[in-house]
Amino acid sequence: MTFLDIEALGLPAPVTRNACVVSRAGRLAPGERTIPEETAVAFTYNGHSHAVMMATPCDLEDFAVGLSLTEGVIAVSEDIAELEIVHGELGAELRMWIAKDRMTPYAARRRASAGPTGCGLCGIESLAEAARPAQPVGGPLQVTPEAIVAAIAQLSAKQILNRESRALHAAAFWQPRKGIVAIREDVGRHNALDKLVGALALSAIGGATGVVVMTSRVSVELVQKTAALGAPILIAVSAPTALAVRAAKACGMTLVGIARDRDFEIFTHAERVRPQTVRN
Repeated sequence: MTFLDIEALGLPAPVTRNACVVSRAGRLAPGERTIPEETAVAFTYNGHSHAVMMATPCDLEDFAVGLSLTEGVIAVSEDIAELEIVHGELGAELRMWIAKDRMTPYAARRRASAGPTGCGLCGIESLAEAARPAQPVGGPLQVTPEAIVAAIAQLSAKQILNRESRALHAAAFWQPRKGIVAIREDVGRHNALDKLVGALALSAIGGATGVVVMTSRVSVELVQKTAALGAPILIAVSAPTALAVRAAKACGMTLVGIARDRDFEIFTHAERVRPQTVRN
């Protein structure tokens, strides 16, 4: 894939310092707060508009590849022949060119409108498409309860941007004996996961080799995106929706929620979580 970042100088920072008035113990005083940037990011394929998402303006190459993979526009990152990231006053445009034989699934799944921050299903024309079954996942990967606790602890420690702003979601990829090998942050949880999927694809890291760890609640599309990655286990700090649980159960995914400190709850396929040490 050929990558071009047009107008690379002066790119927007993912976070910025903003003046505010601070109340402490009933007293008001001038202050400052680091807050995340949010910008419109447009996806186009072969000159045709696909979607506009509100996102944090960083890791946009990962975002372009990841969303293209999780939406089925491409099968592998190499399907994108060229990618241009064009920055302007109104936001960023991710211009991608793919082979004509990859445009058929894209044409059938074209979005109809812009999606607000973190919205994963906005604008899809078909209601049936929104509830599509997640891809089946499998493989021999198993984890211990101690590994789940360690993954959650590492997730918090590696959220560099959120440590500054306290307003960003994160999606990370944890591997046995390695820990977290990749993490992406964004104002939208779906965006963070798409960026992670893209980063792993560009690094040739297979999804079946590890676990997706997220800071958010689990909606059905997070299950669908994790399944598109091929990861058999999804861990989140908050609870899943009922539809997400049904989707995870149907596709063979182990779904762990409410993972905080040393506690968590396993909603589907608990056989992958073993109390004893396991080999992978």
